[in-house]
Amino acid sequence: MNARQLLVRVTHAGAVATLTLTRPAMHNALVPDLLLDLCVALEETGRRGETRAVILAADGDAFSIGGDMRRFAREMGGNALETYSAELVGLLNQAILSLMKLPQPVVAAVHGLVTGGSIGLVLACDVVVAAEDAAFKAHYASAGFTPDGGWTALMPAIVGRRRAAACVLLNRTLSAGEARDWGMVTQLAPRERVADVAREAAQRIAAAPASTMREGKRLLAGDLDAVERALEAERQRFVATVGGAEARDGVARFLRTFTGYPDDAPAQRA
Repeated sequence: MNARQLLVRVTHAGAVATLTLTRPAMHNALVPDLLLDLCVALEETGRRGETRAVILAADGDAFSIGGDMRRFAREMGGNALETYSAELVGLLNQAILSLMKLPQPVVAAVHGLVTGGSIGLVLACDVVVAAEDAAFKAHYASAGFTPDGGWTALMPAIVGRRRAAACVLLNRTLSAGEARDWGMVTQLAPRERVADVAREAAQRIAAAPASTMREGKRLLAGDLDAVERALEAERQRFVATVGGAEARDGVARFLRTFTGYPDDAPAQRA
């Protein structure tokens, strides 16, 4: 049997490593294989002493559209929905915590849509460079799910409780400019310049004293045990409610309403 294709590409340029999500046909929708590959890549990168800074990027038109809704729909047709959801959100939480615990600072290079649980991959980074066309949205009110990916565990500490509530409860879409003004994004750049600006930031970090960068990141992270507990609370509530009627109706309605959602053809499945 052939080994499956990895969904995270790792490249090294001097002291900077770049981890790129590579499920572009599905707008980097989150599935267990992608998150597992990301966790493995982060673990290996963290052990690489010559790496001083990391960039998290994505191929295709979007950074990530969150959980793969067509995969959820398929799982809802069977008896393994809760098991799948527990695995998916558990791996997402592991990836978020791995980003926050990584010895090297991480620069996110964000473009296009960032929706659902994929927000956690951005919030966990230390510096965020976003394209001027980037947009952020929870979409839980559309899908009938409860929040995961740090919308409640991480977002309020960054933007404030009221703003986080507007995203989660009112399903507000944040433009890149609003995200910068709210403190989610460090710097904006034209779409064609995002990779360059992120690389410049990473190289600046890599050129600084390693202990300053490492300890500065660790102190800024705060109480990671509390973050882990909050993420686990999100996971437990997600799994407890994902099989309910509201979630089932929400997934069906989401896939009917959002006609631009990518086609889950067999060749694109992961």
